[in-house]
Amino acid sequence: MRTMNEILLKIEGLHARIGDKEILKGIDLEIRKGEVHAVMGPNGAGKSTLSAVLTGKPQYEVTEGSITFQGKDLLAMSPEERSWAGLFLSFQYPIEIPGVSITNFMKTAVNARRKAAGLAELKGAEFLKLLREKMAFVQMKPEFAKREVNVGFSGGEKKRNEIFQMAMLDPTLSILDETDSGLDVDALKIVADGVNALRTPEKASIIITHYQKLLEYVVPDVVHVLKDGRIVATGDRSLVDAIENHGFDQF
Repeated sequence: MRTMNEILLKIEGLHARIGDKEILKGIDLEIRKGEVHAVMGPNGAGKSTLSAVLTGKPQYEVTEGSITFQGKDLLAMSPEERSWAGLFLSFQYPIEIPGVSITNFMKTAVNARRKAAGLAELKGAEFLKLLREKMAFVQMKPEFAKREVNVGFSGGEKKRNEIFQMAMLDPTLSILDETDSGLDVDALKIVADGVNALRTPEKASIIITHYQKLLEYVVPDVVHVLKDGRIVATGDRSLVDAIENHGFDQF
């Protein structure tokens, strides 16, 4: 029997808007350690807004409700504090950072999180060893370490870089926002292998997607259908098949 202390993320009555437009209209969601949750829904349902609110994008205003992460008030944390606490977002459209190498970017990010956790910073040799291990893990060529973050990367390379960052930061809760968008089968498998390999009894993931293909490789414990700012259905993996066969109009 699961106990309350296994709850990693708890969302209650969440309403959020951007400008005058209300997008989330009362979200209730509970994620426990070790679980993978899929959030599916049509365009404009509020899926990416949910990920933006969880990670603290400032243009989204929470007007009602609460979010608790590892027993703490997530909404009281800055975006940086959320990251340091173990939250990770894989972007739908990863941004380019000209002039910043992947090596320097990841060293700064990894050591910032270690500092927040009261751990010593990784020294050069330690960090490079970790970098090489994780690049090999996601089948990223070593020369990418010297490249500027996402500059000149193909769509698949950007998504692979996101999974590499996830592997480096080892987050407690990973949010993959449309990570499967535009990927070919090989890249999709690399993303899925990364998510599956990083899965542990102490961590959890939220996979936000329109499609069922990624969920053939990463089998979710719970599937939610988000429509018009509300969760209108929750079930197991069989709900994905129902969506594939009948679409979102059935809800």
